[in-house]
Amino acid sequence: MGRLEKDHERNGDRVKQLWAPWRMPFILGEKYTGCILCEKPKESRDKQNLILHRGEHGFVMLNLYPYNNGHLMISPYQHASAFSELSGRIRNNLMALVAKSEAVLRKSSHPEGINFGSNLGKAAGAGIADHLHFHLVPRWGGDTNFMTVAADVRVIPENIQKTYSRLKPYFK
Repeated sequence: MGRLEKDHERNGDRVKQLWAPWRMPFILGEKYTGCILCEKPKESRDKQNLILHRGEHGFVMLNLYPYNNGHLMISPYQHASAFSELSGRIRNNLMALVAKSEAVLRKSSHPEGINFGSNLGKAAGAGIADHLHFHLVPRWGGDTNFMTVAADVRVIPENIQKTYSRLKPYFK
């Protein structure tokens, strides 16, 4: 977790800084230019790529930039930007992966609710606009707080590799 300190003044007001030094490798590192939802499943590094489960036509992975611990993404292997571009068989397989993922989250994390959806297109908020994927975000009462609103920061209490290790057995 970062360090929050009162550390300087701006316009006579004290300003707090959140120190998050682990972000530097991402900021300074090489940026991925391909479609991660096409490329990552082609690799055989599931743990490093946060892929929890592979189905016949799609896969489940942890979101590297989650809204909450256990934030899952379910994606088809086929590169398509809309659900309507997929065959009925692939759509059915994806919905089965969504149902399996929901059950895993309920058993492993005991959320009080789950957000489920997809952002179709950049204007709808899609970070990866060209490759359809669904989000499942476990939620608990009080899991949102002032940090996101006031500091544009999310507080994620569990390391993503620990989340991966905790969820992986449920997908077997």
